[in-house]
Formats: sequence, C-alpha cells, structure tokens
Amino acid sequence: MAGSLTADEESRVLRTIEMFEIIVQSQPDDVGSLEILKEAYSRLDRVDDLVDTTKRMAKAYEGKGQLTSAILEYEGILELRPEDPDVRTALARLNRQAESFAERLTSPEPEPTPKPPAEPAKPDILELPKALRTAPAGEGRDGRERMRKLFVEGRHVSGETFDECWTASLLPAKPGAVADPFIQVLANRSLVPLDQSLRLLCEEARLCYVALDRYDVDLEWVRQFPREVCRRWCLLPFDHMSKSLLVATANPWNPQAAEELKAGKTARLIWYLASPPELAQVLRRAFR
Repeated sequence: MAGSLTADEESRVLRTIEMFEIIVQSQPDDVGSLEILKEAYSRLDRVDDLVDTTKRMAKAYEGKGQLTSAILEYEGILELRPEDPDVRTALARLNRQAESFAERLTSPEPEPTPKPPAEPAKPDILELPKALRTAPAGEGRDGRERMRKLFVEGRHVSGETFDECWTASLLPAKPGAVADPFIQVLANRSLVPLDQSLRLLCEEARLCYVALDRYDVDLEWVRQFPREVCRRWCLLPFDHMSKSLLVATANPWNPQAAEELKAGKTARLIWYLASPPELAQVLRRAFR
C-alpha cells in the first residue's frame, strides 16, 4: 500500500506518526490516538509497527475493562501473525474472563432470605447536586455549564467573573478575526494562566494535547471546512485518517461547534486540546 501513496501523502503520514507517537508516550491508554497510528502504519505497510500498535490498543482496552474490543484487536493480529505466542496467551486469558463474566450474568440469583416486615417509612426526597442536574433543553450546547463547573466550582474564578469572561468570549470579533476562546479571555485578563487552564481541561476532559506549532497542517485541506465556524469557535480540523477527522479545540464540551463543523458529514470526530494562540495562528494562515 505504501507504493500507492504519493511522496506528499507518505510525508504527511510520517509526520502524523511522529506526532502521535509523542502523544501516546504520555497517554498510553488513548485508544483514539493509537487507532490513528494503527491506520498510519497500515498505509505504509509497516507490519511490525502495526502489530505493536495493535497490541498496545488491546492492552489499553483491557485496562478499561472493554474485553470484547481487546479480543477483537488481538484477533486482528492473528490474521497477520497466526503463531504469535503472546497474542494467543492474551486471547486465552481474555476469553476465560469473558466466559466467567457471562456465567455470573446468567447464574440464577439465590432466593432472598425473608425479612421481618418493617414499619412503613416516608420516602426521603433527595435533590441532586446542581452540577448533576439535567440542563434545560437548549442550554449547555456550547459547553458553558461544564466550563462553569470546572472553573467556578473548582474555585479558580468567581461566578460573576466567569459570566463576564464567558460573555466576552462570545462577542462578535472583527470581520475575519479568530474569536478568543474562554480560556484565552481568562489569560488576557491575568485571571488564570493559559497553561493552568489547559492542564485543567486535559485532566477533566481526558483529552490529549496536540502541539500545533510542531505539526505540519495541510492548509488546503483545512480550507474545505466552513471558515466562519472555525473562526467563531476557534477550532481546527488539523488532520484526517481514514474516516476519522482530527480536530483541535480549546473547548472540549461544545456539541454545537461539532455539528456546525461536520455540516451533515458522517466523519467521526476525534478531539484534541490545543493552545488558543497556536489555533489562531494556523486559522489565520488558512483563512486569510
């Protein structure tokens, strides 16, 4: 398959591998990034690397308790390496675990021991914590509630400051400008340093960080997406692999932006966090 790639395509795949190998070194259980690597190695016919990455994916799935996904990855390796002893050992172990789990699910429960009747009690009326209540229809489509929970309830800013900065992040920018995301507004006002906000988002959203200043983004490909959507939400579709679209953002809880970016397409979005200045720099180059 590598021979069917043009020189530019092969160069882009190699850059993708370099970047995502760095990502999975710090986030070894990030199956989304491992899947991108797996596809990239497949396109270059690098079978040894493909097998190694697939094993890493299987172990990541197993660590998450997703036994079926782990088994499927190991079975995929056997199609390439039918006699791999490590894979056969892992499959035997996982199949035993899956069978044991299925037996526990189907085993009849013992009859409960009768208990003496208790006096009827009035039911307790419990109110869910505010952060766990379902937001009314139409609210929270831009990630505001999740951001407020993280920054206000985490005592990084006051509720009043949050509302003011969130509103500022939504104000119309100058024509052709890239809007400042909420965390950039906080940094501009010397309220929360940018690196601290990014660290909080990475930990809370469990997303990987992508250093766009080290990534050779194909600007012509970026221009296939709605420029005003990318500018308004400061998000960047920075790469793609197979049917997956890799998107960098500074707000990981924005389904409205995701819907506007996809615009009816069936691509699977894989999200990464990125620094707002780096996002803005690439977007300005792409949409002059």
